[in-house]
Amino acid sequence: MDLGIDTTLTLLAAGLIFLLALGLGVWKYRQMAVSENHLAHPYVDIAHRAALMYAFATALIAVFVELSDWPTWVNLTAAAVVVFFFVAAIGSYILHGATRDTDNQFAHAGIPLHLSMVLLIVGEMGGFAVLLAGFVHGQLPA
Repeated sequence: MDLGIDTTLTLLAAGLIFLLALGLGVWKYRQMAVSENHLAHPYVDIAHRAALMYAFATALIAVFVELSDWPTWVNLTAAAVVVFFFVAAIGSYILHGATRDTDNQFAHAGIPLHLSMVLLIVGEMGGFAVLLAGFVHGQLPA
């Protein structure tokens, strides 16, 4: 099968995120094994689960990239924006899990967190909307 570079890079991102999820699972297991209550820090658990879900979401995005009718650079840019925010979210969860600074990042949320959430919403939904529109344009009869 001859995949476009946009699809190939998106699938590579999915694989790397999945590998990260597996590593986070080891971290989660280690915390569960040594803690008194046999639970990992909430953000270690969140990071592990989010990475698993984002890996499969990225693989789904790769399907839309492949089937989109838009130019390669549009598909790659849209996918990269979505994947960037996926990875940024996982990274923030890892940071909270490693520093153990909170068990709820919204407990004392300020403007920077709310701004980053707005950007995340616009980036993820906007990037995917571009790919979905490219899919509809290319795959559904006019």
